[in-house]
Formats: sequence, structure tokens, C-alpha cells
Amino acid sequence: MNKSSFHLTEQNQKIESRIVVALERISEAFRVLLWNESKQNSLSPIQIQILIFISFHSVEKCKVGYLANEFNMTKATISDSVKVLLSKELVTKEIDPIDTRSYTLSLTDEGKKIAKKASFFASSIEQPIEKLTEEQKIIMLNGLLKLIYDLNKSGIITIQRMCFNCSYYKTEKGLHYCNLLNTKLAESEIRVDCPEHETIT
Repeated sequence: MNKSSFHLTEQNQKIESRIVVALERISEAFRVLLWNESKQNSLSPIQIQILIFISFHSVEKCKVGYLANEFNMTKATISDSVKVLLSKELVTKEIDPIDTRSYTLSLTDEGKKIAKKASFFASSIEQPIEKLTEEQKIIMLNGLLKLIYDLNKSGIITIQRMCFNCSYYKTEKGLHYCNLLNTKLAESEIRVDCPEHETIT
């Protein structure tokens, strides 16, 4: 790679570079939408993300250590954000009786209210996707899943709960299969964030 994907000549010559730039533009849209949502609630973007995450995930994942890995941040940074959420009475913590240094987080009623509203922050991105054909959606989904999988393998993205790195998943002759559900999976059914996910060891 001799030139940056952001070099205009490189973009014109390589479709890979144009895809990278397109993804960067979309990531900018996510940042803007998340910032707007966080400002409305006098919170930081990561604090909004923590509330949304807690709202939709099991209690064992709602710990500072897991959240740090989930969002690719240090435990100290997540702890600081959690302290703010605790002070604003948006979350509560339950100390682990076995390890008193560890605790799980849950939402208060006000936290649930904010998380529910904030979870729709990306709806304006979903709307144009709905206009795509089913074939276009499947191609886009599979391309993104493979990209996320490779980024996960290279260590750029830490935690993933997708089919491709799940112990229940297998593929044969191009067909996807889930051993937990004991069923074939259509390409449109491959999951990005599965609650039953078991990481391959």
C-alpha cells in the first residue's frame, strides 16, 4: 500500500479505497447522531452507549471489565463514566458477594427511559437501508460481517458475538448452520450480536 485510501487518485483507482472512505463517512454520521443524543441528556457519547448496552444485554456482561473490552477502552475510562451514571442515578450497582471488588450494573427507571429513547439514535441511518432491495441488504450484511470478523481476528475489534466466531456455528459447502438452534441459517439470518453466542476457544 503506497498511498492512503484518502488520496483522491488512490480512491479513483481502487474500489477498496472508495469503500474505506465510504465507511469513514458513515462512521462520522454515527458520531454526529450519538453526540446529538448525548447532548440532549447532558451525558457523554460513551455514557449513552453504556446505557444502551446495559438495556439490551445480560447481567453478566454488565460489568466494568466487559464494558471496557466491548468499547475498546480502559477500565479506568469506563469506571469514570459509570461514576457519572451512578451520581445521576441512571444506574445502580450490585456488589458480587464472592468478589467485593466486582459489581454488575443495572438501569434505574430513569436510566431505562433514557436508554429506550437513545437506542433509536441511529434510526436515520436505518431508514435509507430499508429502501435497498433484499439482495442488496444481504450483500451489504455479509460484506460487513466478513470485515468485522477479520478486524476481530487481527485484534482491532476485541469482543464480537457474531455467528462467524461462535462455537455453535459451522459452514458446509457454502451453507450456514447453527448447532444450538439445530437449523440451517439463511445469509440474511447471520447474527451480529447473538445472546446465545459462545466464543470459539
